[in-house]
Amino acid sequence: MKNYTQMNAPVISRRFAVVWITLFCLGISASAQSQINKHSKTTMYPTYKGLIMAGYQGWFRTLADGIMYPDEEKIRIDMWPDTDEYEKTYPTGLKHADGSVARFFSTTDRSTVEVHFRWMQEYGLDGVFMQRFFNDAHPNNPQTALLKNAMELASQYKRAIAVMYDLSGLSRTNEDCSRLIEDWKYLVDSIRVTNQKGTQTYLFFNGKPLVTIWGLGFPDRPYNIRNIGIERFIDFLKNDPEYGGCSVMLGVPTFWRDLNADCLNDPYLHDLIRSADLVMPWTVQRFSPLLHNDIDRYRDFIIADMKWCEANHVVYVPCVTPGFSWHNLSRNTDDPKPIASIPRQKGRFYWMQLATAINSGAGMIYVAMFDEVNEGTAIFKLSNNPPVSKIAEFADIEGVPPDHYLWLTGEASQMLKNKKPLSFQLPERNK
Repeated sequence: MKNYTQMNAPVISRRFAVVWITLFCLGISASAQSQINKHSKTTMYPTYKGLIMAGYQGWFRTLADGIMYPDEEKIRIDMWPDTDEYEKTYPTGLKHADGSVARFFSTTDRSTVEVHFRWMQEYGLDGVFMQRFFNDAHPNNPQTALLKNAMELASQYKRAIAVMYDLSGLSRTNEDCSRLIEDWKYLVDSIRVTNQKGTQTYLFFNGKPLVTIWGLGFPDRPYNIRNIGIERFIDFLKNDPEYGGCSVMLGVPTFWRDLNADCLNDPYLHDLIRSADLVMPWTVQRFSPLLHNDIDRYRDFIIADMKWCEANHVVYVPCVTPGFSWHNLSRNTDDPKPIASIPRQKGRFYWMQLATAINSGAGMIYVAMFDEVNEGTAIFKLSNNPPVSKIAEFADIEGVPPDHYLWLTGEASQMLKNKKPLSFQLPERNK
């Protein structure tokens, strides 16, 4: 009888050698890939799940002469910040009812950004998406210095932070997202957004740094989403060996699922969403406490959106907002808006959205916005004593404390994390 074991030994040995060499090379390749990738391997925030994050504009800056909003005809903000805690404030061309000069902060001051991150920690807001507009995506823009300060302060105050690219400003037909590819490389290399000094707090999702691209599918935009290189940018963020390995969230219109109303009727948007990891519909101005049962409509939209996302393997992030006001920005247009056109109702509208989103099964929430006083959506500390003017008009906060919306956000965060029972009743503060 022939000894097949002996006859096949050289063949088995060669096969084993080939397999061993292949595995060894794959191991070297994986190790090299790990060493090439420039992101931190760990973070305090490995997932968006369980977090409430807000958008952070940070575009409030002093003019060269140190006076903010000197011309009442050009006022474009509808709410006024409470400025008591800022180290530096600047005079404006406006006055309060008592005749005193109204003052405003500048986000070019590091001390201003520190106040904001301290508030986030104090009230329990988990962190912010730093908006980076298309036209600002270069090293010398003031927004770059702001982002650098914010990264350091997020680490200091242990708040989650992530970059949100806003395509606003992309207009010319010869522009595409190549600039954003180069900008992301710069942010990773020079600002170290995904590998901070000190405590690592860049927001991850599925173990990967999360990058958001906002502004896809809106019909009022001058760019065509099919020819701005967006697929290339998403592929770069997800697959580049050095700068990729990221998760991607897309900011889209409210009616993205049906491709109608405020959304382009282009199924290509669905292809883009499927290529991403998360989707966040922009619902500011789409719901109002003045409309009968509008919160029920908000709930139904969330549930239907989540069903689509589950079927298409995308994670859903609902957007909530405290109210809306666009009076001064629209004052000289053909369609001027009344002041506080979507009223806050002392926080009731905000709270109903938060509770409804959580009750509908949302695992994470996006708040629009942290500091947006232009559109009256800010949740940071606001003033009940805005300036008075014969031209501009400002909304107050209906007599609630300046920190009311920060406090409500912290309460909702406790509910989202199952540290407090879910309640649709507007909470009351202990006196």
